[in-house]
Amino acid sequence: MNSINPDAQHVEERNRSPEPESMQKYSDEVRERIAKKAYELYEQRGRQAERDLEDWLKAEELVRKEMNKTRG
Repeated sequence: MNSINPDAQHVEERNRSPEPESMQKYSDEVRERIAKKAYELYEQRGRQAERDLEDWLKAEELVRKEMNKTRG
């Protein structure tokens, strides 16, 4: 007989949350560009940990600016 631990199941469901709404608007290609830019920023800072969100947001801003320049 298999018993399922409801608490463990709840934790698993939380870990599978959908990606943030801000990310859903980007194509895979744009996400890849942002990820690469974020990694470049991480390396430029000397690979300091725990600033990944800051790097991502800055990279997102930079990539959007690049995209706007090519459109205009």
